[in-house]
Amino acid sequence: MMTDTHAGPEQSVSRRYLELLSREYPSRKAAAARIVSLKTWMRLPKGTEYFFSDLHGEHRGFLRMLKSASGTIRDKIETLFASALDREERDRLAQLIYEPEAILRRIQKDGPPAGEWYRQSITRLIAVFKAVSAKYTRSMTRRMIPEDFRGAIDELCYKDEDESRLNYHYAVIRAILETGIAGTFIKALCDAIRKLCVARLHIIGDIFDRGAHPDLIMDELMDFPEVDITWGNHDLHWLGAAMGNPALIASVVRQGISYNTFDLLEDGYGVNLRPLSAFAETAYRDDPCLAFHPKDEFNVNLFDTVEAELGAKMQKAMAVIQFKLEGQLLRRRPEYGMADRDLLSRVDFTRGAVRIGDMDHPLRDSHFPTVDPEDPLALSQGEEDLMKSLTASFRHGSRLQEHMRFLLSHGSLYKKHNGLLLYHGCMPMNEDGEFTRVELGGRILSGESLFEWIDAKVRQAFYAEYDSPEQISARDFLWYLWCGPVSPVFGKDRMATFERALLSDKATHRETMNPYYHHVEEAEACRKILSAFGLDPEKGRIVNGHVPVRLKHGESPVKGGGRLFMIDGGMSKAYQGTTGIGGYTLIHNSHSFALAQHPVWDDLESELFDSPVLQVVERLPCRRSVAETDAGRDMARQIDDLQALIAAYRSGLIPEPEGSAAGSPVFDPGFSGSRGENHDLSEEES
Repeated sequence: MMTDTHAGPEQSVSRRYLELLSREYPSRKAAAARIVSLKTWMRLPKGTEYFFSDLHGEHRGFLRMLKSASGTIRDKIETLFASALDREERDRLAQLIYEPEAILRRIQKDGPPAGEWYRQSITRLIAVFKAVSAKYTRSMTRRMIPEDFRGAIDELCYKDEDESRLNYHYAVIRAILETGIAGTFIKALCDAIRKLCVARLHIIGDIFDRGAHPDLIMDELMDFPEVDITWGNHDLHWLGAAMGNPALIASVVRQGISYNTFDLLEDGYGVNLRPLSAFAETAYRDDPCLAFHPKDEFNVNLFDTVEAELGAKMQKAMAVIQFKLEGQLLRRRPEYGMADRDLLSRVDFTRGAVRIGDMDHPLRDSHFPTVDPEDPLALSQGEEDLMKSLTASFRHGSRLQEHMRFLLSHGSLYKKHNGLLLYHGCMPMNEDGEFTRVELGGRILSGESLFEWIDAKVRQAFYAEYDSPEQISARDFLWYLWCGPVSPVFGKDRMATFERALLSDKATHRETMNPYYHHVEEAEACRKILSAFGLDPEKGRIVNGHVPVRLKHGESPVKGGGRLFMIDGGMSKAYQGTTGIGGYTLIHNSHSFALAQHPVWDDLESELFDSPVLQVVERLPCRRSVAETDAGRDMARQIDDLQALIAAYRSGLIPEPEGSAAGSPVFDPGFSGSRGENHDLSEEES
């Protein structure tokens, strides 16, 4: 607490701070009102946090998870109505909350629904609204509702059983029906229920690649009040491309073509693919490019449909350019220790084979008209011109740059939050279970110091002057993070892109996982990681993504004796055959940790969909309050500062303006101007 401000320079800094604080709280009453608000807030249960991983552009699946609050809404309906409504009625109520506009349209097709349907629906929705808003202050719940409906919903929520009050309650509903706003009122209630169910989103990496529209996911995240992102290798893949790394630009375009995401590239992010189309058609005119046909079973383009034969030519053109540019990068970055990954330089073009280790492997495709066997890594003039065009698209695409800026401002390589450690890939480890020690920037790093250094390097790629030596070094390092053997977001010994494209021997496609992934099956490794990040090795938990959990083969997402949750459950269609499900959500509320297991949704166009299955995987010893969270500890520090300000007012050290009490804020245990988490505030708010 800051009290005595006369002792010396350090104390005078405290006085200056109190003087600044007094501008926001210009009287004892104002400071006291804020203290009351904070202390009231700290007594409430903590907000519900949702953890998603490996979204991989599957925007429809992600929106379904958000709309259903990953099963939490259905769980509330079961608790409230299990004995009052049959299963079909409970299903219909859940669907109404998930998709109110679509359900209302469907009901109105046969004419306006009867007043009794509206009355029943509003009454049931009010019951759900009251249940999900129980952790919130009344001021906070009001801010979730359009201003025009606040009074009506307030009256409906806080009625009693007195007969006259019940009659008043029915009169409110009758007035809503008579004025013809019942549908709009229901939609507002449903929207508020969904918002109240999800206090904060944590995205554990890999928003990008494979799926049709990571851009729409980014739009949704940017509209969400409380969200943080831990970067995955696919996110850094796109960040490096947006920052002008040529090898990553080629890789992003090649992979986009491979997964048939032309709509994303051209319409979503404005990447001009016409020069690539023209170049590929000319350079590979008589080449069937059979090894490079897009995987059109994963995505369907609505706007930019490309014939499979042309798509194959375009993908092959970008693959060859990618192999060349990666080889060039590895030659200028020998410190990466990855010279063996420059496979294009190891091709014997006469025999159509490549040497890997001490073995020669025949190529499935050896037609490389743009490769000079004497200088295989040199781009042809046509390839150089093409890369200039693509680089301009990535560097100057306003929507892409806006999304990358958000990825940086709301993201990090790792995050410590409420005793949890969040990261996407792994803590690089050796076979003996020790942390891998990596030399970076002239320092030997491991554990948290390794993650801190990498986080700073990623930001340098964005904020350093474009094309300066510092920026080129940082954006090259983003390529290493994408596929390097000690990258904590990659976690494998290599990325076998060349082998999968051009070699038939599937043994050459194998990528070996970092030893981390078998060590964390045991509790001791998880304790060691938590301790290295300054977290409680017994109470702390790790939330991890990146590697799909093969549930259908009996693998559990809960590892390390309950200390680690591996939540990549296969939201990406490419992995659902392996996992057998449509993804996981980890839900952390004031009572427990629960896993929502999502079904594989075959028809993502339908408004109707099955709710996920919720399973509590750990119950907390006692209900957790806001005071026990990071935000609660920030509030406690604010209270100390405000009490110091009050003492300064009382002592006369800080003058209290005449009449300032008249401007004191009214008591409000909410935080005006922001929905926030219900109590778990962001750094900016706290």
